[in-house]
Formats: sequence, C-alpha cells, structure tokens
Amino acid sequence: MTNLLIKLFIKDYDNTGSPAVRAKYGILSGCGGIVVNIILTAVKFLIGSMTGSIAITGDAFNNLSDAASSTVSLLGFKISSKPADKEHPYGHGRLEYICGMGVAILILFMGYELIKSSVQKIINPEPTVFSWVAVAVLAISILGKIWLAFFNKNIGKRINSSTVDAVVTDSISDIAATTASIVALVLSSYFNLPFDGIFGVIVSCFVLYAGIGVFKNTVSPLLGQPPTKETIEMIENKINSYDGIVGVHDLIVHDYGPNRCFVTAHAEVPADTDIMESHDLIDVIEQDLKTETGYIVTLHMDPVIQNDETVFEAKEMVQRIVLEIDDSLSIHDFRLVAGPHHTNLIFDLVIPFSVKTDSRIIIDQISEKLQNLDKKYYAVITVDHSYV
Repeated sequence: MTNLLIKLFIKDYDNTGSPAVRAKYGILSGCGGIVVNIILTAVKFLIGSMTGSIAITGDAFNNLSDAASSTVSLLGFKISSKPADKEHPYGHGRLEYICGMGVAILILFMGYELIKSSVQKIINPEPTVFSWVAVAVLAISILGKIWLAFFNKNIGKRINSSTVDAVVTDSISDIAATTASIVALVLSSYFNLPFDGIFGVIVSCFVLYAGIGVFKNTVSPLLGQPPTKETIEMIENKINSYDGIVGVHDLIVHDYGPNRCFVTAHAEVPADTDIMESHDLIDVIEQDLKTETGYIVTLHMDPVIQNDETVFEAKEMVQRIVLEIDDSLSIHDFRLVAGPHHTNLIFDLVIPFSVKTDSRIIIDQISEKLQNLDKKYYAVITVDHSYV
C-alpha cells in the first residue's frame, strides 16, 4: 500500500536526490501521520472516558502529540525545500532538523505530563471499568501504528531522513505503550491494584525514551556531525581516480540539510606538472563531483615533490617519529628547506580529537626526537584536525 501511495502522490518518485521530490515524500509522511493519529486520538479518548483508564487517555494524548509532530514534520519538509535566497544562501535544509527537534520537544512534554498523572493515579487510585470493546479498539490501534511505522520506515529509507526515522521510533514506542495499556486494563479486572497508574508510568517512560532519542538524532546534525565513512571513501576515491592526482587531505563536508552538502579538500598534484594543466584538472573534478553527487565542491591544489630522494627520505623519517608518539597521528604538506647551518622540516600535523595529549607537548616531542637525530633539523609544524 505504501508503494501505491507513493506512486499516486509523488511524481518522479525515484528522483530522491531532488529537494522538491524529497519534500513531497516528507509531506506524504506527515499527512499519513496526521490522519492515522487523529483517528486513534478520537477513538482512545472515547474508550478512555468510557473505562476511566488514565493509561488509555494518556495514550490518546500521546497520539494527539503524534498528530502535532506530524504537522510540524510536514511544515518542516515544506519550508526546507525552499531554494536558497539572499538571507539564506545555503538554502533552508536545516529547518528539517529544527522541526525534528520540535517533534522531540513535543514528545518529551507529553511524556512528562503523562508521568505526572500516572503517579497521581498510583497515589489516588480510581476504579477502572473493563471492556472487551476497549481491548479490541486498542488492539486495532496497534495494527494502525504498525502500518504507520512500516509506512514511514519505507519513506525514511528512500530519502534517508532522520526526521522520518524519528517518527518511526515514535510509532514503535506507541505500539509498546498501547500494549501496556491493554495489559493494565486486563489486570485491573482481576486484581485490586493500581495497574492503570503503574502501566501509565511505563507508557510515559517509553514516550520519554523515544523523545530523548529523537532529540539526540536531530541535534547532532545541527551541531555538526561528521559525514559517514561511506561518504568519505566515495569522495576520496573519486578524487584519487583521476590521473594527475596523487593524494587527498583536509577533507571537510559541511552539511546544510539533506542533499545540501558543501565539500572542501586539498588535492595533491605533482609539483613538476604544468600549473595550468593541474588547475584545469581540478576544475574538471569539481564539476564531475557536483554532477554525480549534487555536492558543491571546492578543491585546493597542493603541489607535492615526488622525485627528490632527499625530501622523500626526510618525510619517511618524520612519519616514523610521528607514529612512534601516537599511531593515530599523520602528516601532510611536507616540505624541506635546507640551509648551510639548519634544515627546516615544514609540515602539517593531523591530531585526531581522540588524542587528549596537548598539541604543544606532541610538537615538543617531535622536535626533540628530530634534534636527537640531527642538530640541524628544525620542525616547523602546523597543527591540523580531521573533520571526517
């Protein structure tokens, strides 16, 4: 049924790299969530009122918050698909993440309100009216949520959206919550214990857990998370595939929303190659990457001396010293400037964020080891960090 809805409402549905098509997927996801959750909210409010069950009523509030979340998600996809303008030259793609955060806040708020009412129900229990009709309606609502979860899972997989994935997580928590409501309703008919309030607390815990997960998943891209390993390998392999490129370093991927990535990198070229020829190659690579991936790519051309045995041996020596200090360190942009009294070894030192040792200590260690080898060696080091 999901595929049928996609074909009916999304023209050119295979072109998921298009912001317009992506927005239509998001809008379809939002509309599906609104319709299903409003129906479930109305039914659960009715059953909750009939049975006096706080767990069922709380579950209805949860569905109402889900409908609001779907509305926020829908608006987020709609607005984030707007093209770049003067005030937002990188586009509006990150609004999708902001709306995902809004969904998380709504979920957390409803979880907080539900846990308060559930605790009150435990402290001051009220009789619950058992009804097989209520059980049947809740069971049907579980089926509805299962369908919604698979519906959004399909869409989320197609467009790789953390916001839609958050809706899937929320649906799964709803399935667990509604199951808890059924168990509480059945147990309350056999035992004189506040199962309604107890399971209401359990339901609220599911809601809060889902909200925290959604919040984390939407905050990370806003703060600036690294690209995936697959993305890094794809970009590096593409650049290195061209004759005339001998290496890549300082790769940075700036994420301004789904399908809105800006890439910068240093492409190493042989120093003895004609500069105009290398510059033309860089232009070709930038354009090819943009055509194939949609990324806006800017490459810096770094000349590398390849045929000087003295430079090669000095670089190998520095690399061995660096790896002795920490095998996660690396160097690039190596140059050697020899003089009658001292030799400058100039390079960038890449220190991963996992290394906690102060960079000045590492620099001192490298300089000391070089001096021990030859008093003429002076290290001129620029500290760099990997952003991928």
